[in-house]
Amino acid sequence: MLKNYFKTAIRTLWRNKQYTLLNISGLAAGIAVCLVIFVIIQFELNFENFQTKKDRIYRVLTEYHHADAGDIFYGPGVPFPLPASLKTSFPQVEKITPIYSQGDDQILVLDNSGKAEKKFKEENGVFFTEPSFFEIFSFPFLIGDPNSLKDPNTTVITKEIAEKYFGDWKSAMGKTLKWNNRYSLKITGVLASIPPNTDFQLKLVIAYGTGFTANFAKATNWDNTRSGFGCYILLPPKLSAANFNEQLRAFAKKMKSADNKDSQIIQALGKVHFDTGTGNYSSRRISPQLIRALWLIAAFILLIACINFINLSTAQAVNRAMEVGVRKVLGGNKFQLRMQFLTETFMLVLVSTTLAVLIAIISLPSISQVLDLPLSLKFILEPDVLLFLGALLLVVTILAGFYPSLVLSGFNPIRALKSKLAIKSSRGISLRRGLVVFQFIIAQALIIGTFIMARQMNYFNSSSLGFDKDAILNIPFPGDSAGISKLDYLKKKLSEIKGIQEISFSSNTPVEDDNDSWSTFKFNHAAKETDFYAILKWTDDEYISTYKIKLVAGRNIERSDTVKEFLVNEMLIKNLGLKNPENALGREIDLGTMKGPIVGVMKDFNDRSFRRDLAPVLLTSLKREYSQAGLKLATSDFPGEISQIGKVWEEAFPDFVFEYQFLDTKIENFYNHENQLTQLYKIFAAIAIFLSCLGLYGLASFMAVQRIKEVGVRKVLGASIQNIIYLFSKEFIMLIGIAFAIAAPIAWYFMHLWLQNYPFRINMSWWIFVLGGVSSLVIAVITVSSHAIKSAMVNPARMLRSE
Repeated sequence: MLKNYFKTAIRTLWRNKQYTLLNISGLAAGIAVCLVIFVIIQFELNFENFQTKKDRIYRVLTEYHHADAGDIFYGPGVPFPLPASLKTSFPQVEKITPIYSQGDDQILVLDNSGKAEKKFKEENGVFFTEPSFFEIFSFPFLIGDPNSLKDPNTTVITKEIAEKYFGDWKSAMGKTLKWNNRYSLKITGVLASIPPNTDFQLKLVIAYGTGFTANFAKATNWDNTRSGFGCYILLPPKLSAANFNEQLRAFAKKMKSADNKDSQIIQALGKVHFDTGTGNYSSRRISPQLIRALWLIAAFILLIACINFINLSTAQAVNRAMEVGVRKVLGGNKFQLRMQFLTETFMLVLVSTTLAVLIAIISLPSISQVLDLPLSLKFILEPDVLLFLGALLLVVTILAGFYPSLVLSGFNPIRALKSKLAIKSSRGISLRRGLVVFQFIIAQALIIGTFIMARQMNYFNSSSLGFDKDAILNIPFPGDSAGISKLDYLKKKLSEIKGIQEISFSSNTPVEDDNDSWSTFKFNHAAKETDFYAILKWTDDEYISTYKIKLVAGRNIERSDTVKEFLVNEMLIKNLGLKNPENALGREIDLGTMKGPIVGVMKDFNDRSFRRDLAPVLLTSLKREYSQAGLKLATSDFPGEISQIGKVWEEAFPDFVFEYQFLDTKIENFYNHENQLTQLYKIFAAIAIFLSCLGLYGLASFMAVQRIKEVGVRKVLGASIQNIIYLFSKEFIMLIGIAFAIAAPIAWYFMHLWLQNYPFRINMSWWIFVLGGVSSLVIAVITVSSHAIKSAMVNPARMLRSE
């Protein structure tokens, strides 16, 4: 019997090639979307799962308290004395390790004579830490062991880095590297490949205590933190995180100064990747809300695909009425007929699933590139993914096949054999029409959401930031004493290049997302420091003119190699409670060992990305803190100008990799995550509208069969092709209108919530919603019109000949 089901199913599907192709296309697209989303979610949810002690690993966070606003926020940086103090004060903690990473590290590969033979720039992945790091985390060694990091000026590197630097990882042992042209490092071990789903994308691990990190353990200041300096701990099995948190809070309070309200707490390793507010060393994270949104999109896309199948199958039902009648007359019962139709559905879903896997394999590299994820074929072959595909096969078969099997098996055999069968819908909106409305609610909500996200991204990229970002080239240079000593020579050489209009040296650009320094200060000889933090930027006197930052009061700072004068922004004046910028001029800023008067007030500019509100800003000169150049270029010959700059750089810093970035590109990169989501939603919206149009095609096919005689009569009575198109289209326009009326408030609600994440955001204008509705309406009318024209072109004599 089962063999007969399959043979009959194959013949039926082959005989109805058009409907088979439409069903397979719709289901394959829906299943492929589900599969790709499942792979993405599995990758994100499995972060750090390979760590054997994951459930006991915690990182220490600093809980910052803003007394003026009552705000609390968290940062990964901790005070320098913390790791050593924890070892002394909490002997019950199994393991404690400090970690320091600053990014943008220069690595020289030295030959046997100590000369540099290769140079590399590592944007991230260079860490200073202790051997205990490898007792907490599960990163195996190919050769060597963690204990080799007990000695300063040693390092272990990953297999990939060893092959990049030396060609063969086995030859790396004993070789010498130089970090930032300052410290020579002997390679004492090689790590196995680092899994992609960890926030510790290690490249070089340098012994803690090398160079300046030797001073960290000797530090005594508990009030200051640095974002790149963190601490991880391994709790014993019987010590609860809540209990240790209470002890840690009390300990931190005891160690800090009396007026410092900040504290330290711990966070489970499993939560680090999903904490979008605090960040991590890889700068990659995903929110639980986004994961839930992806699950919902996958479920809705799959539902749309199943709805298409239902509509197309029931539209074909009239054509199969005679077959059902014959089967029933020959003794077939409802159960057998339902099994036959479910078998056909299963075969369609099986073929669709196979095609979906092929689509996913082909599209995965492009999706990986859009989302900047290291996804590959091996993720599709994971046991969890294969199990998901099996479950999907059964679920889709039941969802898509159950209702059509009920409809087809329920035909009256006598009416079917007399060819008088008609599937009548009840008054109002039938199930079939309701399903089409449901499809277009999802499609229009996605379209409207995509339009709003695209407009917000355009706002990010085109809005004025309060300073000049166009044609400004930022180039890092060594911040050591040797590098600083060459700045005058560098400026002289750069001034000779015709295309350079302005030159400024500083610690930061006007806008940074994570690299700024923050500090409190004493204002106007006050006894206590301010109860708010300000962004501190070290700049020369040409910074204002290079970035075209406007002054609302006072003047620019004078040229100086040390702290002499300060510029502040309007937000800092507001936080100090001053109503007039002029009132701040001449007042003293005290940073402890560095003091000076305020000589100018800057108009507020966006000092960080649009995700964050404006912050108080302090600008002052301190040559030893400069680490980058800002060059304003003429827009006539970028390649030629950059080539000349590169030659000057190579001459000044022969052991330093010449690297540059345009400021506007850097700002665009702040919004990579939003850009990726927008691209992803565009893909989902396109698939949703494609699947919805398939559903419309099914309903239009059903109507064409049901109203074939009506169309014939209308044509005999003089109806034109336009009249027939209107006849078919008016009902669908009404259905899409109903869908829009429901989709618009849903889209408004969720996009309103999304926009609340940004202090600087667009207004959701009414025309965005209208544009979304009109777009889907035009696509739908084109879909229906093609079927209506096909029906209108048939000779009415053929339509009416049975009468």
